[in-house]
Amino acid sequence: MSGSGAHSGDLDERAAATVDTAMTLEDALAWVDRFISHVVASKAAFTELDRQAGDGDFGTNIEAAVSKARRRLTEQPPSTPGEVLQRVSAGFLATGGTSGPLLGAWFRELAKGVTTHASTEAFAVGVESGTAAVQRLGRASVGDRTMIDAMVPAANALRRAFTVGVGLDSALRYAASEARRGAESTTAMLGRKGRASYVGEAARGLPDPGAVLIADLFETAVPHGAAGLAE
Repeated sequence: MSGSGAHSGDLDERAAATVDTAMTLEDALAWVDRFISHVVASKAAFTELDRQAGDGDFGTNIEAAVSKARRRLTEQPPSTPGEVLQRVSAGFLATGGTSGPLLGAWFRELAKGVTTHASTEAFAVGVESGTAAVQRLGRASVGDRTMIDAMVPAANALRRAFTVGVGLDSALRYAASEARRGAESTTAMLGRKGRASYVGEAARGLPDPGAVLIADLFETAVPHGAAGLAE
């Protein structure tokens, strides 16, 4: 899996020439549609990855969650980017397994941060808040071989992007690159949470499915910027 191509050294160079932009309703809908389509297409790959390092239900659970989210988006058309993310949150919260409630809480906090103005600052605030919620609920930290290993680098990247004044498109590319780097780092870790903590060495060499999903999420946020997506 490769990164998205944005690195911290690029941010200072881009900041002076960048005008901050916000994600529109149409942008948010397109992003979520790309993400949902990717999850549905990757169900088998996620299932196999989780079978080797977990209990094998991750692909089924996340496919069910995004299908519910898509149905909610159709039945309750959103009028703001925040409402798009609220529908996704509801889909995950209505799904079983460990990841459903955690991802539902993450999207819920992101939706609160984004509301009607999905700027770099709004994403930084929302992703930080969502990541803190998952850490609190899941009692996980960086290095535990969980989705947190991708969430924290993405949150830090967005905060840095906002601090140096980078626009949303570049900020999301940077966040995607850092999330992918974090997901790939889990291949060398021993699981300390969930079923991965029981399989021990059997999981080493494989990335955590939740961390991979978070990297995929950020990569689908940028049109034509999803080069690292798992197949």
